[in-house]
Amino acid sequence: MIDLTWKLFSQTGNIETYLLYKELENEQSYGEFQQRENEEESPLESNI
Repeated sequence: MIDLTWKLFSQTGNIETYLLYKELENEQSYGEFQQRENEEESPLESNI
């Protein structure tokens, strides 16, 4: 989805499409951050 949004923006120059792209990019980064945090917490919780 993010690649499609970037391609559409690069072809049209539409600022709203760019803002959507940045929003999707931030959500994706946040999701990866949360996943890494959960993976790091799991071993600690099992040791308690």
